[in-house]
Amino acid sequence: MTDRELLEKAAKAAGIDAICWNDGSEPYSSGEGIIYGDNHIWNPLTYDGDALRLAVKLGIDVSFNDLALCVYAGESMEPFTRTPDPYAATRRAIVRAAAAIVETL
Repeated sequence: MTDRELLEKAAKAAGIDAICWNDGSEPYSSGEGIIYGDNHIWNPLTYDGDALRLAVKLGIDVSFNDLALCVYAGESMEPFTRTPDPYAATRRAIVRAAAAIVETL
């Protein structure tokens, strides 16, 4: 699944009404993501705040240990091994959990 597909499913799970996709190629773009509301970009793969709000809204529990990062959304999900950027791994795990939630709806 592409990042765009993951984000679209996560947005649906969170009840975010997407206006359109921004590929980030415009000269004054603030980055890739879903444009919603009053032209804000939403991308929990990139922005910690978006990821945290998504986890809280959907009741996603994030847990850590020395070797892996796991996200639980009702069921145990496949763990992520730590990467050089544990923040990016956490954001991606939250988005994957949100995408999995929407697939069960």
